[in-house]
Amino acid sequence: MGEQPIFTTKAHVFQIDPKTKKNWIPASSSAVLVSYYFDGSRNSYRIISVEGSKAIINSTITSNMTFTKTSQKFGQWSDPRANTVYGLGFGTEADLAQFVEKFREVKELTRQLEANTNGSTSDEPDPSSPAAVISQMRSLHARTSSMSSVGSENDRRSLTNSLPVSESQVKYENDRLKIALAQSSANAKKWEIELQTLKNNNARLTAALQESTANVEEWKKQLAAYKEESARLKKKVSISLCAITTPLLWYHHCRYLVVFPHFVLHNMLLQREK
Repeated sequence: MGEQPIFTTKAHVFQIDPKTKKNWIPASSSAVLVSYYFDGSRNSYRIISVEGSKAIINSTITSNMTFTKTSQKFGQWSDPRANTVYGLGFGTEADLAQFVEKFREVKELTRQLEANTNGSTSDEPDPSSPAAVISQMRSLHARTSSMSSVGSENDRRSLTNSLPVSESQVKYENDRLKIALAQSSANAKKWEIELQTLKNNNARLTAALQESTANVEEWKKQLAAYKEESARLKKKVSISLCAITTPLLWYHHCRYLVVFPHFVLHNMLLQREK
């Protein structure tokens, strides 16, 4: 019996930044199908999400995992095996609530299965035996399969067909993930080079701006000097004009003083003759 989807919803997928352990990095370009899968041959659950041909979530659920609701439409859980923290952003609060409830149910069934697999040795039928737990799982699958209404049947079939179901396919997916990681490292190197180029350009622009500012200050000083020189020349020209016009005024004034007595004497003579 291969893996079968028991619950499917849609959400935006994120992974924690491995460097900062604080910032979220988008793992999907848009809202994608996120499904709970049950593997009947291994009696295990996985949360799986695929975008295109890339598996962006492949998380096997254990009894130690905890799904934490961090906001009204966002939740996260840590996967020690994958050495990462997954985050899901849902479109509605109801979608998040359904996903959280399903996580609790699957975690509890996983815990029961692990406990009975490790500690049960009785030959008598036990309601909590692995067979009974598996029966409960299958009953739960039948009950919750109707809840998997998000996405079309074709989408779920496409998601199922694209999942790894053999060791060779798992190895193939791991190789692809390694290639994607190498490509991401190459892209990071390219972005680092581009960032350094931008820093160099910024430094050159800063130097050019400082030089322009210095030139402006120099031009201001030259303009002030030209203004002072212009004012000095204007004053010199004014003094020169004054020196030229003053003798002319004195000349006309003295000429009037010389002519005026003769005019008076002439009038006096005319009066005597009369």
